[in-house]
Amino acid sequence: MSPEPVPAASDDAPGEQLALTGLPPVAATARPPSRSERTTASRTLGSEGQAPVDPVAKVLLEAYVPHLDRLFDYRVTAALDEQAVVGSKVSVLFSGRTMSGWVVARVDHTEVAEDRLLPIRRVLTPLPVARPEIVDLAEAVAQRCAGTAADVLRVAIAPRVARVDKEFAAETEATQAGGAAQAEAVAPRDPDESDSTSGAGGGIAAPSPAVWEHYVQGPEFVAALAAGDPARAVVEVLPSAPDHDWASLTANAMATAYAAGRGAVGVVADHKALERLETALHALVGEDAVVRLHGGDGPTPRYRGFLELALGRKRLAVGTRSAAYAPVQDLALVCCHDDGDVNFVEQRAPYQHTRDVLLVRAQQQGLAALFTGYAVSPEAQRLVATRWAARVAPDRAELRRFSPRIEATSDSYNTERDPLAARARLPHEAFRVARAALEKGPVLVQVARKGYAPVLACQRCRTPARCQSCDGPLALGSARSVPVCTWCGRQAHDWRCVECGFTRVRLSTVGAGRTAEELGRSFPKLPVISSSESTVRARVGSKPALVVATPGAEPVAEGGYAAALLLDGDQMLARPWLRAEEQTLRRWFNAAALVRSGAEGGTVVVTADHDRAVSALVRWDPAGHAERELAERHELGLPPAVRTAALTGPRDAVDATLRDLALPQRVRVVGPAPVETAPGNGADPVDTGTGEAAPATLDGSDAPRAGERGGGRPYRALLFFSFGIAPRITGALRAEKARASALREHAPVTVRCDVADLL
Repeated sequence: MSPEPVPAASDDAPGEQLALTGLPPVAATARPPSRSERTTASRTLGSEGQAPVDPVAKVLLEAYVPHLDRLFDYRVTAALDEQAVVGSKVSVLFSGRTMSGWVVARVDHTEVAEDRLLPIRRVLTPLPVARPEIVDLAEAVAQRCAGTAADVLRVAIAPRVARVDKEFAAETEATQAGGAAQAEAVAPRDPDESDSTSGAGGGIAAPSPAVWEHYVQGPEFVAALAAGDPARAVVEVLPSAPDHDWASLTANAMATAYAAGRGAVGVVADHKALERLETALHALVGEDAVVRLHGGDGPTPRYRGFLELALGRKRLAVGTRSAAYAPVQDLALVCCHDDGDVNFVEQRAPYQHTRDVLLVRAQQQGLAALFTGYAVSPEAQRLVATRWAARVAPDRAELRRFSPRIEATSDSYNTERDPLAARARLPHEAFRVARAALEKGPVLVQVARKGYAPVLACQRCRTPARCQSCDGPLALGSARSVPVCTWCGRQAHDWRCVECGFTRVRLSTVGAGRTAEELGRSFPKLPVISSSESTVRARVGSKPALVVATPGAEPVAEGGYAAALLLDGDQMLARPWLRAEEQTLRRWFNAAALVRSGAEGGTVVVTADHDRAVSALVRWDPAGHAERELAERHELGLPPAVRTAALTGPRDAVDATLRDLALPQRVRVVGPAPVETAPGNGADPVDTGTGEAAPATLDGSDAPRAGERGGGRPYRALLFFSFGIAPRITGALRAEKARASALREHAPVTVRCDVADLL
């Protein structure tokens, strides 16, 4: 019953360097129904008959177990013929249980015997919520990530709201009954028509391309986009430009596609960036033309906007991760800002990255693509190196004109003036710059950690303070609070050091709360604004103030910040993570871009002594740093130069999976090694691909399954393989997951692809 070994592949061919799409889906036949199900089916067909045209529906079940990741055939009765359209959501019987699924296709014949073919029970929504191009995208993403298409569609399709369904279904029926004149106002328009309405451009004029004149190859990109060509670009956005920012560039590109009668999708990492992009886009095309897809808005507005896109009523979509699948008709452009942000990684199986979803969609549908950012990730640099995308960046003269002045406290000039600068958290030079800048406007202070004191230690022997119940780290929420375990939440009233028995603690690291408190004492006449955790602020005014923020939570200041202090740089760079340097530099660039230009007195002080990262910031050279990182990853065989997969589960299950895969020698296998299971360390749970910690059964219950064994401490094996053989490896992983799930030979094993966060 073991699958065939994965065939060895030759060296990567130039056309296979990206390997964005996966293997084609495997055809499947329906499970033979039971006797009682056949009796029910014959009665239903006897009373209603079958649909006159294409009476067989190919249904993808909404089941999150790997061995059901295929299409099943069901009969469409005459009564449901007009409702069970391609893309509709239906209810069917499977293995004696009622399940939901999506109609992927309608065909006129099936290989299943007629007396064994069950009918669709009912149609949950007659609207095409699962459009064919989205289903194809979900299949390609699932193949790339060794997951299931149902898991991807769970993210791609907004949760159904019955009331909204009925509203749109009634409007659609009224439109069809009202004749062609009324249908023209609702249905999607021909993109070649010049008098298009809100569904396709709204008759707006193309926005001015003047903002692209700051960039080399910028005018060429937007001209190709206006002409309908699939242009692709990685844009290094100018900092502190007075006439535009990243949101203006993205909105301009989306409005250009919209004015040409096409659709566009813009994806950002968080709600703060979403508000900026939405505001910029509203200024160009109006509020009625844009759909916002964000889970925090609630199910009703999200589902209503989703249906407006699926029915072609609107063609501009902005949102967070799930917006990458927005069912925009006649789509021309996909956009992503700051693709290196870790918020783009989906937290449920198959753990896909939004950047990869957009790349697959652009490749699959022949779309234009735009990736913007003040920093450049190694993955984006790889797109430029393989010539899949063009580099769009300002020349050095333009960059020097708009970038702020960067000072490093670790340079020779500052260390000679202040020998203790390397050990001080707030060196004298940073204090001096802040004092001078506060006379002109607000000053941003970026700190690495949230909270008050996230790490504590024994005051006498410096041993880290740990919880006596679960051995988790202790933290302080305020100056007068009791230490609390960050894992189990217990208060450590009677804490005692395990090494020396001392009962008092010291602050090993200082968070945003403590920093704000200390700065408030140093500048007692100025307001101190905190932006972190649940109190993230989007904007602040132009009056003098100290703004203390954690990375990613920096608010935008009206007119720009007069200065920025980048603290705790060495602490961020010292994290045991492959991406520590690139992520720290990305956070520095994003914060420094909020500061006024050097000509206006804007100054950024960085308090780290890492030569390469600090030098890249001082020179403002994000592409150069990304290019060096990519070259090093190629030498070491690490992502994104190669692809990776992590297999996590009980030791015997991981060993069995590796044995059954029979991987070629070109695949480098590291492990299995035990995984630390303490809370808060980023370890992924053992699951069957559902994103939940428990083994998944057909109904999602936690009941044990026959034949399963193992348990105990999880182990992880890491696979490293080239892009040329990546589709074969991920296809084999996907097939092995389905086989093991069906046969239940061992405990489930989680498969995660491209797991740079685990390295």
